[in-house]
Amino acid sequence: MTSTPDAPEHDGSDLAELRAEIDELKAIPHEEIVNPLPHFVEQREPTPEPTDSIGSEDWNARDEGPADS
Repeated sequence: MTSTPDAPEHDGSDLAELRAEIDELKAIPHEEIVNPLPHFVEQREPTPEPTDSIGSEDWNARDEGPADS
């Protein structure tokens, strides 16, 4: 880029703010930018709870089952 008396050569000092904004945007995951989750939905998400693994149920347990006829 050539400079003229009306426009001196640019030193890039004003680009620091733009670089900081670019770095902030790079820190956001791609999925969040493409498909953002609204804040109120994120707050209402249930907390996951541990469950028993598949096949670990005791079907022969008599204390929790229906009464025998």
